[in-house]
Amino acid sequence: MGSSAPQGDRRAGAVVRAEVDHGVAELVQDAARPSSWTLLLDGTAQSHVDLDDPEHLEFEYVRRIAHLVDLAAPPAVPLRVLHLGGGAWTLARYVAATRPGSAQTVVELDGELAALVAHRLPGPGVADGLSVVTGEARATLGRFAPASFDVVVVDVFAGARTPAQVTTAEFLTAVRRVLAPTGMHVANLGDGAPWPFLPGQIATAGAAFAELALVAAPDVLHGRRFGNLVLAASDRELPVPGVTRRAAGDPFPARVLDDAGTRALGRGAGLVTDACAAPSPRPPEGFWGQ
Repeated sequence: MGSSAPQGDRRAGAVVRAEVDHGVAELVQDAARPSSWTLLLDGTAQSHVDLDDPEHLEFEYVRRIAHLVDLAAPPAVPLRVLHLGGGAWTLARYVAATRPGSAQTVVELDGELAALVAHRLPGPGVADGLSVVTGEARATLGRFAPASFDVVVVDVFAGARTPAQVTTAEFLTAVRRVLAPTGMHVANLGDGAPWPFLPGQIATAGAAFAELALVAAPDVLHGRRFGNLVLAASDRELPVPGVTRRAAGDPFPARVLDDAGTRALGRGAGLVTDACAAPSPRPPEGFWGQ
């Protein structure tokens, strides 16, 4: 799901519109950077890709996830990555470019959207080691063998909200099954003060994993605006110092909370289960390009 902060002055070039399974998709070309395209679904920005430079990450939350993936293993070592939520395969393209030979799976609910991306935004080498599975994110987890992935990235949105079924303890049990023992779970969350959603996600992830970390813009953490928060979880120590250095140097710097700081934000919240789960809150009008 797209970032709320613009990355400079952008003029629209070509626009491709198509009806897909779950709405209307638009691919909007950046006139100033012709190899760059933004994917919108029903007016909500979903992804941005640069076909000539897959290491260019326009949305700041994707860059923050990439920092975590960069530090998940030594440089250039291939990783097995499961992307729940496909969009335009931005992060998969990045991993393919920075870690050649990585085996990646993208799960996308909308088969027509996946076909549109494959046809209109193929990109050099993006198909190498990449498989695309059409299906609902949680339901597809049963298709994969235990310990199949080193990283699981959850970036699932229906419209502009995270569906309830990928927010629960039962969902994380399924994620843990497909993660390697030292694997990393990373989730893109949308929330803002008074925090109806984030504390429960922290408490639920904290019950499932030994270590947590949270990456977000300072003004989001301070409750001044709604925004993306990247929650990482693992049974091994997370690379907090390295991510902190990288996030501080981004065009839109982020703050990184370690395990204690992250858990403090979830203190007092109950576990989210299938019996009580709800989608993430609807963002303010106009957010994420709506």
